[in-house]
Amino acid sequence: MDFDPFGWQSVLSTYLRAIGWSVVAALGFSIGIGLALKVFDMMSTDIEEWEEIKNGNMGVALIFVTLIASVAFLIHKVL
Repeated sequence: MDFDPFGWQSVLSTYLRAIGWSVVAALGFSIGIGLALKVFDMMSTDIEEWEEIKNGNMGVALIFVTLIASVAFLIHKVL
């Protein structure tokens, strides 16, 4: 029996592998960004970032957006 790269079994295997890697990437992103935000929160003890964001401080919100984007780019390169 020859291996058919376009057969249903091969296509299904490829789809399952892609879905598995998508789940791994989603978990990696969520854990990485969560850890980065926690570390940033622990390092900046002089300010309550979440309260400032709730009060509408756009500067703190932009710092968080930049932190999330930079960690996302790093994790994307790793995965």
